[in-house]
Amino acid sequence: MKTMTRSIVALFMATSAMAQNMSYGADNFYRSNNVTIQPVSFPSQYHTNVAGNLFFLKDLNCSADCPAIVVGHPMGAVKEQSANLYATKLAEQGFVTVSIDIPFWGASEGEPRNGVSPDLYAEAFSAAVDYLGTQGFVDRERIGGLGICGSGSFVISAAKLDPRLKAIATSSMYNMGALSRNGLQHSQSVDQLKAMAAEAAQQRWTEVDGGDVQYTSGTQNHLTANSTAIQREFYDYYRTKRGEFTPVGSTPELTTHPTLSTFTKFVNFYPFSGIETISPRPMLFISGDQAHSREFSEDAYSRAGEPKELFWVPGAGHVDLYDRTELIPIQRLTDFFGTTLA
Repeated sequence: MKTMTRSIVALFMATSAMAQNMSYGADNFYRSNNVTIQPVSFPSQYHTNVAGNLFFLKDLNCSADCPAIVVGHPMGAVKEQSANLYATKLAEQGFVTVSIDIPFWGASEGEPRNGVSPDLYAEAFSAAVDYLGTQGFVDRERIGGLGICGSGSFVISAAKLDPRLKAIATSSMYNMGALSRNGLQHSQSVDQLKAMAAEAAQQRWTEVDGGDVQYTSGTQNHLTANSTAIQREFYDYYRTKRGEFTPVGSTPELTTHPTLSTFTKFVNFYPFSGIETISPRPMLFISGDQAHSREFSEDAYSRAGEPKELFWVPGAGHVDLYDRTELIPIQRLTDFFGTTLA
């Protein structure tokens, strides 16, 4: 049977309703009266602790074998940014969910703070599977993974080696490896890549000699006349009340910024290489049709084996799918995990 290409477009509101509410229901810090939240912590395979939040319905039957989902936050963010929102919305639908802070970020362990290690990021998803599988009300055979932005590439990396993740979904995915090597739409030259690597290597000398840790990339702390549309898109989320959150032990100036000397670890990160080995476990790729990051979902979809689905959200940009509840396709995610984890 020939492979069938599917691209499904969903429309979530009438044009008139969109005109009346241009925020599209942005609600990053949404809480549900029907969902219990418990802070949790569990060890990774490398004996460092991963911090998370566990979500489940208040009337959950604790003797039942429930389906569960691990939810990862955008790169540079923490679980309180986007991941908790998705985890809460899916818990309302009857799933047990756990949002996680990837190592070096938020409340999870790891030094230096804001360090980059794609392997350990992926391991955090498997550690969350370990944790969920020890809960008496979770069915070990019904655990899925959801990654937002950069975590989309981390959960794919985890799933290639961890078949316990039975279904994989991504939202506004960034391939952090391709982004670091090539830039958006292959805008970065080889010389620019070499210069970036040289700068990171020089910073290692600085730190070895006792100098201060430096940070790079991430969201601008202050807009300028030269700020690009993409920079403004991220600023509107991370630097305003809409999504701003500073973890304990960090500062507003450091949030979202990885360390300069570790950022190049992404250059050797190839999450889509071997993605076809995840099949026949199902994969769902969600992106806004206006997202500057749509190339990564398209690339992953083209490489993945069946069954797979590419789901376009009309009119949505990249950051829109972090917290704009009228655009985030929770019902599609509910249907996907409800079917694949049945």
